[in-house]
This record gives sequence, C-alpha cells and structure tokens, in this order.
Amino acid sequence: MEQNITSYNLNGQRLALNLPQTLPASSATTLVLNFSLNLPQKSANDVFGYDFNQINFVDWYPFIVPYKGGWILHDPMPWGEHLVYDASDVELNIKTDSGVMIAIGASPESNGEWTRYRLYGARTLAFSASNEFLMSESFADNVIIRSYYFAGGYKSGGEGMATYASQAINTFSQQFAPYPHQALAIVQTDMDDGQEYDGLIFLSTDFYSQYNGTPRSNLATIGVHEVAHQWWYSLVGNDHALEPWLDEALSTYSERIFYENNYPANISWWWQFRVNYFNPTGYVDTNIYNGGSFRTYTNAVYFQGAYFLDELRERMGYGNFSKFLKEYATRYAYGYATGADFFALQREIVNVNISDLLGKYFLSSY
Repeated sequence: MEQNITSYNLNGQRLALNLPQTLPASSATTLVLNFSLNLPQKSANDVFGYDFNQINFVDWYPFIVPYKGGWILHDPMPWGEHLVYDASDVELNIKTDSGVMIAIGASPESNGEWTRYRLYGARTLAFSASNEFLMSESFADNVIIRSYYFAGGYKSGGEGMATYASQAINTFSQQFAPYPHQALAIVQTDMDDGQEYDGLIFLSTDFYSQYNGTPRSNLATIGVHEVAHQWWYSLVGNDHALEPWLDEALSTYSERIFYENNYPANISWWWQFRVNYFNPTGYVDTNIYNGGSFRTYTNAVYFQGAYFLDELRERMGYGNFSKFLKEYATRYAYGYATGADFFALQREIVNVNISDLLGKYFLSSY
C-alpha cells in the first residue's frame, strides 16, 4: 500500500525520512522521491552545474549512504572526496532537445519517447550534456569508449585520449580485473583537474589545449589515472574521506603500470614529471581533514602512496604483487575495502616483513 511521507528533515546534505511504521530487519521498502534541481553555474573548481556550452550532472540525486555501525556521511572539504557509496543498479530515462548529446558510461536504449541508460553495480550515475560535443570512439575488447570534446583545437586531445583509454582498459583488465562497465565516456570540461565517476571521467580543458600529441602529457597521465579509478573506486569501494589512499594511491601507481605496459621508455619520465617533481612528504594514510592543503594532501596520499606501492612491489616480488592486486580487485568487487583489509590480504599473499615500510609511510598501525 502506498503511503505519503510527510515527516522528514533536510539539513545540509542529509535528508532524514521518518517512515510511517518501523521497517523490520532484512525487509525492504520502496521510496519514490519527486524533486526539482536548481542547477548552479559551475565554477572552475567544481564539476556540477552549467556553463556556456555544457551541463554536468554529478551527485545530483538522493541516494542512501552505506550503513556500517551508523550512516557514513562525511562533511565536504575543498580537496578530496567525502561521499561514500554502496554499489547499486541505476536506471536513467531522459528526453533532450534535438542535437543534444549525452555523455554517460552506458549505451543508449530506446524506451518510447525516452532514452534509457542503465548502469549495473555502480557507485553513482553521472552524465554531461551539450549540443556542441564532438565525439571520437575507440574500443577495448567489447567496451566502447566515447571521447567527448569541443571544437577549437581540441580534436587532437580528444582522439588521443580515446587511444590512451583503450590501452588503459586493456592493460588494467589484464592486470586487475575485467572492466566493470559496458562503456566509458571521457568528457572535456572547464575545471582545474580530472574527476572520476562510474563509466565516466571529466578532464580539464587545459589538458586538451596543452596536449603535445604524446603520452608525455597531463592529458595522458591524469586521463589514465581517472580511468584507473574504474577499478579503484568504482569496482572496489572505500571510504574516500578517511582512507583516500586506497583509491588515490592505487590509481596513481596504476599510471606507472600503464606506462610500463604501453610506453616503457617513458617510465623514468613519468616518475620525474608526475611524482619526483613535487618532492612529496607526508603520511600515505592522511585523510581529507588533516591534509593541510591541496598540495600537501596530494603529495602525501597520491605521490608518497606511489612510492610506497613501488617499494611494496619490490618487497613482495612482482609476481606476488600482481597476484595481490588481482585478488584485491576480485575479493572486494562491488564491495568496500579498508586499510586493514588491504594489509591482511597482502600478508595472505606473501607474508614478508614490511614493518619498516609501514613505519616510513603510515601514521596508523596495520
């Protein structure tokens, strides 16, 4: 029997609903929410909203946050991500004006006057829309890659990123686990950096305008980093606020794995350009609240994290490290991993002494 819920409280990002009756353990109910979006004009340090040539929808609908001894809903910070997601199946039905292209990590299906998109086992569904998109396609096995960019000198970057993404999906599917979605959308947007969502990544217009036609570029390195998040964020979930290293350090080191498998002559360049240049310090298990600033946070979590994983790989042995990453991706697929899980599995694969590495790179004990 349908019942209207009239008792609720909206406080910042938290919407609390009071159900008409208690929901017993292990039972289910259906909630239907009708809401309107007031889209903001987007800024350079944000993805959500509209600007003169596109609209970006990210974290745009209500969702139920994970419950692990309490609801996991952290406060936002100027750097890093604060939201934590369970994996779920999401369906979007949408109508657009003629000429508008939708960039999304799923393939379109006809549904009467609507177009339907479905994502399975996704943390969230994001999309971008524009009537000015140009698009290049590539494939990685059965995965279709669509690279969306704009006119005005960005074609080389748009086509180049389609190639790098295809190479990355092939590499990471072999090194970690099969790519978890049907498609990948790569979207140029006006922002300062890159950002990952399920089956979709956003990349800064600056990366396209500065692209030199080679993998020695921000477009390639950061583009591949965001593709790697399809495994370390989308497939294997974690607490992005309190343990961001579990997705960011792994995605950064995945860049290294990409280069050694596709452009091995550029490995030394990658270390210098991407990591050594910043002379990073700090603890890998820094969270978004004690990071200090964007630069000190990324130096600790991303780049110290890359150093740690490289030393861990040497200590475990390349074969054991590869086995470890594959088992980690398989065991926690569509689930949620913690730092304790990471190190318990590492010791299960090969029980070598890494106490010196833990003391060097981590504030917490594992």
